[in-house]
Amino acid sequence: MKKALLTASSALLLMAAHAQTPEDILRYSYYPQHGSARSIAIGGAMGSLGGDISATFVNPAGLGLYKTRELVLSPGLALNNNKAAYRGTNATANKSGFDLGTSGIVLGYKSDYSRWTSSAFSVGITQTANFNNFVSYRGQNNYSSLSEQFVEEFSNSGLTIDAALNNSGFAFGTAPALYSYLVDTFTVNGVTQVKALPEFLLQKGIALNQEKSIDTRGGIYELALGFASNMNDRFYIGGSLGIPIVSYDRYTHYRESDPSGDNDNNFNYFEYNDKLTTKGFGLNLKLGTIFKPSEFLRLGLAIHTPTYYTLTDRESSDLTTDLEGYADPVSVSSSTFIDGGIGETKYTALSPWRVIASGSYVFREASDVRAQKGFLTADIEYVGYPGSSFRADGETVTSEDQQYYDDMKQVIKSYYKSAMNFRLGGELKFNTIMVRAGGAYYGNPYKDSQLKSNLVQLSGGLGYRNHGVFIDLTYAHIMNKDVNFPYRLSDKDNTFSQLKNTRGNLLLTVGFKI
Repeated sequence: MKKALLTASSALLLMAAHAQTPEDILRYSYYPQHGSARSIAIGGAMGSLGGDISATFVNPAGLGLYKTRELVLSPGLALNNNKAAYRGTNATANKSGFDLGTSGIVLGYKSDYSRWTSSAFSVGITQTANFNNFVSYRGQNNYSSLSEQFVEEFSNSGLTIDAALNNSGFAFGTAPALYSYLVDTFTVNGVTQVKALPEFLLQKGIALNQEKSIDTRGGIYELALGFASNMNDRFYIGGSLGIPIVSYDRYTHYRESDPSGDNDNNFNYFEYNDKLTTKGFGLNLKLGTIFKPSEFLRLGLAIHTPTYYTLTDRESSDLTTDLEGYADPVSVSSSTFIDGGIGETKYTALSPWRVIASGSYVFREASDVRAQKGFLTADIEYVGYPGSSFRADGETVTSEDQQYYDDMKQVIKSYYKSAMNFRLGGELKFNTIMVRAGGAYYGNPYKDSQLKSNLVQLSGGLGYRNHGVFIDLTYAHIMNKDVNFPYRLSDKDNTFSQLKNTRGNLLLTVGFKI
């Protein structure tokens, strides 16, 4: 990372009681557009097409094309395959889990008493983010150690060792490191210094074995109420109110060890385990319009407000050390430093704005959709990642708590940039059978050119519609590049793992006209 980002983020190291980091903002905003099997098959490009329950979560104006009632169910399966490169070493990991596409009910009805010829109301649910994943990487590092992060937190605090051991804010790493003597004070040339035992190996030129695994579970399930009206089958306007429900579990394992085989180095290994659970809910609003300047062309525009989340983190951790002759082996948990309890943090989060401009061309457009032969559709989406933020919440908020989140807001602005996403898809209809294909590209949200991240989705599917019943089957192949930092330091360039995730989404949608 660039030194500018290191300076901006150094203040965040002082507040170990907070589990939030700048990367967490992507957890609530960096994921492909989800939907029904039909929507995913065309790359998620639903901004101007309409006539699908997925419009509730993309451009609610698309609900205005409904004039009948429809019940939709979309179960699915997500297949994860991860590759990680860390300091010249490659690793792989796999994990699969349940997926939920857009499901719910749409109630469309005609009106004979005004220019507004029809309206529609929808109640839907979708899994906007799927957290079921497993990432693992390892390598040798002759440059830095996680233990140096504990050194920085303690040194910058200005506290004595006894005071730090009695400060619950250091329970997740720094206090256990001091308690086990992984971090200690040393006198060098009459000057007292705070150092970690692995640093002495690094000074000798010994590269440390480092490995990290991250097992995540859960997802964001969004409930939404949508409404749209249709003016003369030319102009559609709609809105939806979304209530995303967050359930996130993260199990992190980190190990650092001496590969030299020297039993007199005063360091054999340490292991750090952390369990974080995040629960909460949010609120957002989506507004959109679709205009048909001609029978064959549809133009759409939608705005998604930031989602305002109210969240609670619960965290516990443990540290095990083997320092050979320097100190006895120790295993200590965070509960030792917080009166036997679990760390709890309440806060709010604000996700970025989104704006979606879109267009569709329908072949052989007709009022009887059975006569239509297909379409091409595309979306361009703007996402303002730098506008994301966190704020302290709860009854015991201190000025230090709020300062932490104010500092993080500045880090987010210097860390992320706005990005453009592109989605494209099409369908060909052969009587009762439809063939679909699509693709999407999600741009890099990082400012630093060293941090390369993007997401590419290729998809295809089949559909069947006859006598008020429809069945859609889709497979989407998603390729995602991202980075993961095993730890953060303010006085050195931070090392990171380059991740490549390949996810296969198999989704089935079954619907009935009612």
